[in-house]
Amino acid sequence: MSEVRQKAERAAGAVSALNRLTTEQKNEALLAAAKALVDGSAAIIAANEEDLRRGRENGTSSSMLDRLALNEKRIKDIAEGLRQIVALPDPVGDVLETIDRPNGLHIVKKRVPLGVIGIIYEARPNVTVDAMGLCLKTGNAVVLRGGSSALASNRKIVEIIHEALSATASPVDAVQLIEDPNRSAVDEMLKLNGLLDVIIPRGGSSLIQTVVQNATVPVIETGAGICHTYLDAAADPEMAASIALNAKVQRPSVCNSMETLLVHEDFAARHLSELADRFKEAGVELRGCAATRRLVAWANPATEEDYATEYNDYILNVKVVRNLEEALDHIRRFGTKHSECIVTEDRQTAELFQREIDAAAVYHNASTRFTDGFEFGYGAEIGISTQKLHARGPMGLPALTSSKYIITGNGQIRE
Repeated sequence: MSEVRQKAERAAGAVSALNRLTTEQKNEALLAAAKALVDGSAAIIAANEEDLRRGRENGTSSSMLDRLALNEKRIKDIAEGLRQIVALPDPVGDVLETIDRPNGLHIVKKRVPLGVIGIIYEARPNVTVDAMGLCLKTGNAVVLRGGSSALASNRKIVEIIHEALSATASPVDAVQLIEDPNRSAVDEMLKLNGLLDVIIPRGGSSLIQTVVQNATVPVIETGAGICHTYLDAAADPEMAASIALNAKVQRPSVCNSMETLLVHEDFAARHLSELADRFKEAGVELRGCAATRRLVAWANPATEEDYATEYNDYILNVKVVRNLEEALDHIRRFGTKHSECIVTEDRQTAELFQREIDAAAVYHNASTRFTDGFEFGYGAEIGISTQKLHARGPMGLPALTSSKYIITGNGQIRE
């Protein structure tokens, strides 16, 4: 039996025990895991350094190495994410609807776990902990398949989590890590109908499309992040600069960072040159349209391919537009329905932008970097869904549940 099937069967076998846990027992398990991760920081960092060394040897980009890197602060933040999940209400068992029929049937619609969730993700080992925490709190078992670039980190993290769970009421088998680095392991997961109830991919567009196009197990699609910020003619210059810089350079390797800056021609004429210099000081390469390059001589030309690229790096496209409609048209063409932003003091323009843009998160005067489960108050997130069915945007605890109808009668039969 393959590793994938063996571990999926273990996870499925743990579901019944998970469903019997009280909220208090689930919280105790999460707190134990959080403490164990902090206590085991040195071992996790040592394993992570093995991954980083291998990445450097293989020529991995600096932005991808940043996604991979762990340190004491990041581990503490990851553990804090688990504690925040503990503080959140348990959605399992929530009554969503009550119906009393004329024939006497009493119908209650309740939240229930999805069952066994498969997570396929790339270089960020924090996803291992976030996914475990959200799934355990919602009574779901989880089968994790991280990228080979983070294998040593993920292995050590799951080892520490298993040890912590073994001292609690939570079944250890509820958390499984697929260690096989071969693509065939992913292919097998995609077709484990009957063992996996849903698959959630997290990563670049290539991974996501591979999962969406080849899975027979239901998929919740998380999207790539070609995110835009539009600086309107009525934008406050200092606010615009602060938001744009944060959206690009605060952490360029993540999906909610900005990839294209759209600038109204009036704002560009007054402020783009100075703003470009601030990006240059931050180490950002600018790729611009002809109008941009007339104002910023050192910017490189931007191509159609550039506008369609999620860089996750210190590279930014800049396009000068004549008006709001041209900005909207650009986003409709190149956006991935993830996160979009307008900076303006004109409320009517902002409302039009937020109404017209089809994305999971649409901002007015705030950085796209806030599209994040932690920042939205979910404690952590399983991913950013860019689809419209079941869940959209940062997926916290309620997104990892389904529903069940509980019907009580007193002998009714259908005529």
